Amino acid sequence: MYQPAITGHGIFTPEHVITNDELVTAFNAYADKYNAEHAADIEAGKLAPKPQSSAEFIYNASGIQQRYVCVKDGILDPDRMCPNIPPRPDDAPSLMAKIALKAAEPAMAMAGIAGQDIDLVICAASNMERAYPAMAIEIQQLLGAGGFAFDMNVACSSATFGIQTAADMVRSGSVKTALILCPEVTSGHLEWRDRDCHFIFGDVCTAVIISRAEDASEGHFKILSTKCATEYSNNIRNNNGFLRRSHDQMDDRRDMQFMQNGRKVFKEVLPMVCAHIADHMDKENWSSADLDRLWLHQANKTMNDFIGKKLLGRVPEPHEQPNILQDYANTSSAGSIIAFSQNCSDLPSGAKGVICSFGAGYSVGSVLIERA
Repeated sequence: MYQPAITGHGIFTPEHVITNDELVTAFNAYADKYNAEHAADIEAGKLAPKPQSSAEFIYNASGIQQRYVCVKDGILDPDRMCPNIPPRPDDAPSLMAKIALKAAEPAMAMAGIAGQDIDLVICAASNMERAYPAMAIEIQQLLGAGGFAFDMNVACSSATFGIQTAADMVRSGSVKTALILCPEVTSGHLEWRDRDCHFIFGDVCTAVIISRAEDASEGHFKILSTKCATEYSNNIRNNNGFLRRSHDQMDDRRDMQFMQNGRKVFKEVLPMVCAHIADHMDKENWSSADLDRLWLHQANKTMNDFIGKKLLGRVPEPHEQPNILQDYANTSSAGSIIAFSQNCSDLPSGAKGVICSFGAGYSVGSVLIERA
């Protein structure tokens, strides 16, 4: 048996930024256009008017101030309201693979490895650019990696589920070095025409290298324990599945994009996550005093503040529970890894922390780590 460790990590941040003010201007223009075009049905009570959005509403509801996107063109067009991503020829790299390579580069450099040193690639994300062949296998080929590769989708929990899977394989000796990638092009599945969610997501890609601690240089993070759990709920969902054509549902339907019942999610997920992390820590004989840092899923600042206060028994200091939500928005599975990658280098040897992600499923995954 070997000790698995995080030996490298990296982030690819797209160059395009959309501020709340830009988003609101476009959305309100769309809402005005919709209400004018459907004035008769709205007046007759057959349709509800589209309400206006505001930067204040967005920030108060989420803590988000801006988001990054791979393609900005089309999102702010009131006549389109979705990114205009050009189609690619079959022999060209996919968008997810391209951003995955950019995130992998700094992670591999930190770990001191090359593509041929990797024998497991997991593409863990909330949406895949295609059903098959697996995105991970394309990335494996572009990296020149060996071994095998596969995709994993547990929505916003994909990163921690991927870490557990890779850590177990490294621990057992079935693989030596694993790469977990979270290429999240969430702008493609977001419903930009819905005031209640048009501000939630942003694009990004993260990378984590997991290797044997015995072979790692100083400064790595030992993965001491992992824990994952799922409980079915469709309060967060996207019904755009491969049977859509067979169901005669190829029209532009609202449930074919991101959907959530926010109030139920808040009420049901928070107790689940708090109990999950507390139980995980208890089984490893960790107390709140042992925690130096919490790297939580970045979906909503109020949710994270609640979790941090519940686990620590007090309001966390900013450095104890770093938030990146204000800059990146919700990046699905990548959020907790961004928080970790940007806020871990200052921790001394022996410092302990929890990486936790949670979301649709419901699903929750936690990783207990210690700085070597």
